[in-house]
Amino acid sequence: MLAIFHKAFAHPPVELNSPASHKSSKKPKLPDETLKEFLSHHPHNTFSMSFGDAAVLAYVRPDGPFSIHQRLFCGADDIYCLFLGSLNNLNSLNKQYGLSKCSNEAMFVIEAYRTLRDRGPYPADQVVKDLDGSFAFVVYDSKAGSVFTALGSDGGVKLYWGIAADGSVVISDDLEVIKEGCAKSFAPFPTGCMFHSEGGLMSFEHPMNKMKAMPRIDSEGVMCGANFKVDKYTRVNSIPRRGSETNWTEWESHQ
Repeated sequence: MLAIFHKAFAHPPVELNSPASHKSSKKPKLPDETLKEFLSHHPHNTFSMSFGDAAVLAYVRPDGPFSIHQRLFCGADDIYCLFLGSLNNLNSLNKQYGLSKCSNEAMFVIEAYRTLRDRGPYPADQVVKDLDGSFAFVVYDSKAGSVFTALGSDGGVKLYWGIAADGSVVISDDLEVIKEGCAKSFAPFPTGCMFHSEGGLMSFEHPMNKMKAMPRIDSEGVMCGANFKVDKYTRVNSIPRRGSETNWTEWESHQ
C-alpha cells in the first residue's frame, strides 16, 4: 500500500526529514514520481485515488488467496482506509461496534475511527490496543483533512514512512518505494504506535510515555530520518481522560 499526504495536512515529525537527502546525489522525489514508481512495481493489480493536492492512496490487490498478508481498501462517508494484515478478534470487534459479521478489517477501522471522531467513548490508544493481530493501517478523512495511521506491536507487518521532495509524508509497506521516493529521509514506522495528523506520534502500548527520536546512520555513515521509540523515563504532562468526552482534540492537547 502507498499513502502520500501533503505536509499541510499530515504535520510529520521534523526528525523524519534528513538534511542529507538534499545534499547527496540521490535526492527525494515528488509525490507524482513516487506514485508512478509504486504503480510500475505492480502494473496489473493496482488501484489509486487522488484527492487533489491533499492526498493520494494506492492499493495493490492480493495476488491470490494464499498471499502472506491480507490487503484491503475501502471507503465510507468520505473516510478511506488502507489495511494490511488481519485481526484475530475481528468478530468480537464487529459485534462491539454493531457491524455486520461480513465486515472486514478495513470496514471496522473506518467505523472505529468515525466513533472516535464523532463520539469518542474511549481514548484512541485503548481502541487500537484492543486490536489483536498483525496489522498496519492508514485512514484518510477527506472531509476533515486528517490522517490516522497505526502499526501493530508484534512486528508481523512492516510499515515505513518518509518525506518527499515537496515535504509530503509518504507511508508504505514497500521499502524500495520509500527509499527511492524519500532518499535519506525515511524510517521504519515504530511498532505499537499510532500517528494522527493533529495529535502527532504516540505509543498505544505506553500512552503515558513520550516518544523520542533516535539518530539513525546508514551503512555509508550518513544521517537518515530518525527512528522513534518510547521514552521510558519521560511521561506526558497530563493524563488523558477515559470518559465519554475523550476525543481527537483531547489527544492533541496532552501531547
